[in-house]
Amino acid sequence: MQETLKESLKTHWKLFLFQGVVMVILGILAVAWPVVATVAVDIYVGWLFLISGIISLVAMFSARDIPAFLWTLLTAALATAAGVLLLWKPVEGAVSLTIVLTAFFIAEGIFQIAGAFAYRDAIPGSWAWMVVSGICDLILAAVLVMSWPLSAAWALGLLAGINLITSGAAIVVTAMEARGIAEKFVRSPA
Repeated sequence: MQETLKESLKTHWKLFLFQGVVMVILGILAVAWPVVATVAVDIYVGWLFLISGIISLVAMFSARDIPAFLWTLLTAALATAAGVLLLWKPVEGAVSLTIVLTAFFIAEGIFQIAGAFAYRDAIPGSWAWMVVSGICDLILAAVLVMSWPLSAAWALGLLAGINLITSGAAIVVTAMEARGIAEKFVRSPA
């Protein structure tokens, strides 16, 4: 598997480089205009819910013999309704998603800290990093809560932008390393 990945990177490093650069640029734009990016994230998530809900409904009614029919119907209907609401009222949707995101950061922070202490003997070299990560989640949640309701206007866009920048940068670095491997391979094919 690792050889296949290495070969793919050597062959297509330019595409990965292009992808990474585009992601960094989009991330910078999202950080520069977090309010616009927040609405874009809301619309994107709305379409994801709407499409997945409709596909679930179609699949469910096509299959007919689905166990737990009622639960499947409710889940598909809920996804469809959430998608419609997020697309119909994107500003309100951004508020709702920010609340969910804040709750997620609180829960994840608590669970990471608790898990780090529970497993510190099993992972002695990295448990402190888990604690730091959990504390960062709690700090981020606190920032969102303390700046509420203004945080609903910028939080999703800013976080998406930061994610795009860091992910894009990682892809750029990987592509550049793959380029180096490809150049070595061309110089000495043995």
